[in-house]
Amino acid sequence: MAMTMSDVDRFEASRPRLEAIAYRLLGSASEAEDAAQETFLRWQAADVDHIEVPEAWLTKVLTNLCLNQLTSARARRETYVGQWLPEPLLAGDPMLGPADTAEQRESVSYAVLALLERLSPNERAVYVLREAFDYPHREIAGILDITEAASQQIFHRAKKHVADGKARTEIDEAAARRIVDEFLAAATSGRTEPLVRLLTQDAISIGDGGGKVPARAKAFEGALAVAKFMRGLFTPGKAKRALVGGSPEVYATTANGDPAIVAVFDGRVIGVMCLEVTAEGIAAFRNQVNPDKLYRATQRWAAADHGEPLIRAAF
Repeated sequence: MAMTMSDVDRFEASRPRLEAIAYRLLGSASEAEDAAQETFLRWQAADVDHIEVPEAWLTKVLTNLCLNQLTSARARRETYVGQWLPEPLLAGDPMLGPADTAEQRESVSYAVLALLERLSPNERAVYVLREAFDYPHREIAGILDITEAASQQIFHRAKKHVADGKARTEIDEAAARRIVDEFLAAATSGRTEPLVRLLTQDAISIGDGGGKVPARAKAFEGALAVAKFMRGLFTPGKAKRALVGGSPEVYATTANGDPAIVAVFDGRVIGVMCLEVTAEGIAAFRNQVNPDKLYRATQRWAAADHGEPLIRAAF
């Protein structure tokens, strides 16, 4: 039976939710878009008149596509060059999904997305569907073809794994900007001590260059090591300018709900640094510089006004 415009419209009304689920499951905006589009093709080929609850059917198809993708992604990441980090989403990106509750906002934070990599595909799916989209366990069980009791057990196990690895403090946009301003002032001071005071003792810095942009394969660990790295990172130099092609502009914003620093050169986002903030200080820097994971950020950046840059300096 040919698909009607009403059927297409019904799918398009669900696409933002489907993409937001897929992004949390896969950690990649481009792969999330692909998963949603493949779901549309399955919808197009289905006898939609006999699908009782279209939203549930679409969610099940999408989730299982993502589970298959996660299995193959794990194999690919074993050969990934250097550290792997999710693709960051800048403030206002619709793929960030619902943000009405603290749980929903936290579920898409860069820190939690990185932690989700430790979970099995099923654990990740249950956690995302329950924590971020408030699906009841009965529906999750139907989506994953498991029992309701199994869904509850998997969720509690996944939530514990995530809770054990995080200590994030939720802050508003104004506080995020103050933290970024204070950090940049310390990082560009040329001194290590002001940076150390802003960091937790066990602070880390992780960079993802994907083998295309220089990034240290091993994380910097400890306040002093991270402070020295950040001081060097924000010290201009000829080699850095040659690598970038000039001096990038540096802005403060949020990415995945976290305070973030965005480096832009010639209209292109060349780096997004997400800060994980706790009550004790900045606990982690997660730096995405792989150009393959910054295409969407560049698109979003070009579509908005960001005012004057905070600094112009070469990384």
